[in-house]
Amino acid sequence: METRRRLPPLNALRAFEAAARHLNFSRAADELSVTPGAVSQQIQNLEDYVGAALFKRTPKGLLLTDAAQTALPALREAFDRLAEASSLLTAAVDGRRLTLTAPPSFAAKWLVPRLKRFEQAYPQIDVWLSADMDIVDFASGEVDVAVRYGAGRYPGLEILRLLKETVIPVASPALLAATPLREPADLARHTLLHDGSPDADESCPDWSMWLAARGVKGVDGSRGPRFNQSSLVIEAAVGGRGVALAKRTLAQDDLDAGRLVAPIEIATAVDFAYYVVHPKAKGRLPQVKAFVAWITGEAAAHEAALAAMDFGAGI
Repeated sequence: METRRRLPPLNALRAFEAAARHLNFSRAADELSVTPGAVSQQIQNLEDYVGAALFKRTPKGLLLTDAAQTALPALREAFDRLAEASSLLTAAVDGRRLTLTAPPSFAAKWLVPRLKRFEQAYPQIDVWLSADMDIVDFASGEVDVAVRYGAGRYPGLEILRLLKETVIPVASPALLAATPLREPADLARHTLLHDGSPDADESCPDWSMWLAARGVKGVDGSRGPRFNQSSLVIEAAVGGRGVALAKRTLAQDDLDAGRLVAPIEIATAVDFAYYVVHPKAKGRLPQVKAFVAWITGEAAAHEAALAAMDFGAGI
C-alpha cells in the first residue's frame, strides 16, 4: 500500500500563498483575519519544514526566492482544486440548488421566460440565477454553470454552443402603422434606437455600419437614444420609441407575440454566440447534468423554429 508523504500544515500553506500574492505580511494577515505575527510564524514553520527560505527581505520589500517562485503556481492550482472539491461536496449534499449566471439581457428576454419548464421537469432543483456581465470565477466554487455570450474560447471549461445570433431591425406595429417602413431609406423618418451593450463583438453592426452596407444615404446612423443593455433597446422598441437594430434571439419572443415586427427582414449574422460552460468536475453533479440537457434542448428547439420560419418566409 502506497504511503502518502506527510504534508505541511494547511494554515502554513495558506499563509505562504497569501503572503506571496501580496508580497506583504500585513495585507496577507488582513485577508486571513489573523495578525501579521501569526503570518510570520506560519511562514517560519513552513521554511523550517522545507529547509529553505521562501522570501527575500530587501529595502524595497519582500521578494520570492527561486524555490518559492517555482512552487507557487502548483500551490495556487492546488488551492483552486480544494475550493472546487469543497463546492462539489456542498453541492452533492445540497442537491436541490443550482447556481447559475447569465448575461442580464439573455436572462431577461430568453432564459427566465423558459425557466418554468425546467422547474416543472425538475421540481426538486432550485435555480439560483445571477444576471451579471462579469466573467464568473469558477475557482471560487460558488457558481455551478454559466451562460456566456462570446466567441466560444473559454480555456479549462466544458463548452456547449447554445444559440447563434443575428441582428435585425424591429419596431412596434403601432409605430409602423403611423409611419410605414418598407425599405431602408424609410428609416430617415424614424428614430433609431441603439444597442450599446458592452459585448466587444466587432462583427455586430451598429446602425451606421448597417446603413453603409446597404448604400443608404440621407440617414444619420449616429442619431438617437442609446441603451447599455440589449433588453432595454428591445423594450424601447416595444414601447414605440423608434426602430431598434436588435439581437434576434432576444427579440424573438416579442416578435412571436406581435409586440414587435421586422419590417425589413434582413438578418445580419454576427460572430458571437451563446454558450453554456462549466468546469468538468461540476458536470458530474446531477443538477448540472439536468440543466445542461434541458437548456441545450430548449436552444435546439428555438433554432429549429427559427429555421422553419425563415424557410417559410424564403429568407
